[in-house]
Amino acid sequence: MPVPAPSPASSATPAYRFQPHERPMMPGSPATPSHPVARRVAYFLIGALLALTSGFSNALLVANLPQIQGALGLTSVEGAWLTAAYSMSNICMSLLLIKLRQQFGAGWFIRLFLPAFVGVALLQFFVHSYSLELVARALSGVTASALSSVALFYVMQAMPASARLAGMVIGTGLSQVALPLARVISPTLLEGDEVQLLFLLELGLSLLCMAAAALLRLPPSETVDAFEPLDFVTFLLMVPGMALLCGVLSVGRIVWWHTPWVGWSLAASIVLVAAALLIEHHRANPLLNTRWLGSSQILQFGLMAAVMRVLLSEQGFGSLGLLTAVGMGQEQLVTLYVVVTLATLAGLVASVRAMNPNDLLRPILVSTVLIAIGAWMDSDASNLTRPAQFYISQALISFAAILFLGPLMMVGIVRALAQGPSHIVSFSAIFGIAQTLGGLGGSALLGSFQIMRERWHSEVLTQNLLAGDPLVSGRIDALSASYGRVLVDAAQRRLQGSTLFGQQLTREANILAYNDVFLLIAVLAALASLIVGARWLWLRSRGINPLATELAAMAAMRARQAEQP
Repeated sequence: MPVPAPSPASSATPAYRFQPHERPMMPGSPATPSHPVARRVAYFLIGALLALTSGFSNALLVANLPQIQGALGLTSVEGAWLTAAYSMSNICMSLLLIKLRQQFGAGWFIRLFLPAFVGVALLQFFVHSYSLELVARALSGVTASALSSVALFYVMQAMPASARLAGMVIGTGLSQVALPLARVISPTLLEGDEVQLLFLLELGLSLLCMAAAALLRLPPSETVDAFEPLDFVTFLLMVPGMALLCGVLSVGRIVWWHTPWVGWSLAASIVLVAAALLIEHHRANPLLNTRWLGSSQILQFGLMAAVMRVLLSEQGFGSLGLLTAVGMGQEQLVTLYVVVTLATLAGLVASVRAMNPNDLLRPILVSTVLIAIGAWMDSDASNLTRPAQFYISQALISFAAILFLGPLMMVGIVRALAQGPSHIVSFSAIFGIAQTLGGLGGSALLGSFQIMRERWHSEVLTQNLLAGDPLVSGRIDALSASYGRVLVDAAQRRLQGSTLFGQQLTREANILAYNDVFLLIAVLAALASLIVGARWLWLRSRGINPLATELAAMAAMRARQAEQP
């Protein structure tokens, strides 16, 4: 077990001398001593609780945004800013949080952020105004980022040394289970139209997390003097730059892209992020290693992470949007999201089993193929389509959404660790930014495409259905007849019938537009499959492992650590 020794960071902070097999992966991470089976199980259960709770902090809002908008009396634009506030504060927090753990240790980190998470949950429970809700959402983005990293540490403690990277994937995957699970439980919570019950659940989970972490603490960690003055300059430039970009992607398609502030925000975002990267490029000890991030391998990694998130927007935007357009409410979608939750868990298991460092492209290829199949299956929807028609397609996409995660994370982590622990900050930044911007960009792209196609289909339908057409006239008469008992005036009945007919045309145009969205995703996923498949076949035919150099460097690094006293 660890033995006390002088602290490298502060004489007031307890430090430890670790045995070689107990050494943390990097400063700020907890040690990895051997644990009995019962303690491993406890660590895993606490880690799963922390991961789901961190995921629920945003999932409950996303799943119930219309109800929250109604409770607070918000417009669609104001509601979009609520989701944007979370992403704006969450996207770059790994830059600061990793340094905080390295400077002060995991124990201090947990004692700071778990109570803060509870405090944010309390604030949300008592919030009754839009401005305070925006503040709460922004704070939630910060604390959820911290909580998700703590969840990873707990899950990794439950794993043997050979499976600790798998523990990281499990912790990340469990947080993604939170969204479909939130859609399963939300109708029950909202039966009495009490939105506060959502926040009460989050508060209860946060208190449970704090109690569990207090009962079973993480092992101690090594600390170093991590911060440099220029770190804060980079952070203060990068955060507002990325926040502006998140705001543009979240709200741009609602206010539409030609709105002046959208252009100004995008321009300011580019300037701020470019200034931060320029500072980092010329530093001796950069917070973000721009030369490594600019290498072809890392750019390919970030591009793949972002592209997968764009493709997976089919589920969060496409299928849900279409079912909403045909009149399905939350209660009718519960069974669908039970299927999605189970498929997500199955994908997590498969992702862990597919983490073969000698063949990491195969599961990514399988994921893109499954997304293409699922999106193509959804592309023939009509106004008779119901959730049952989406069970198989959404199960395939949910499975694919997690299947690619493990291999992709392993590629990035291995390449970062092979360069040294300092590159973990850069890896965390590019992975988090790619995932967040990919998700927001996917929704923005598909949402804009759907709006344009809906307008086109509406125009075509309107042109082809003339008022003098007997079929059109008969349809309007049939719709007008439904008002016979409440409207005596025939002209008024005719007017209401025409209004209903117009609404039906709009619904049909929306359905056709969503079908176009599904076809677009199917085509993009098929193209991604061809590119990834060609690369995989080329590497396999030549017996090349892209990570061979990095794996050898990691093995040499572990050997040197084992030789140290």
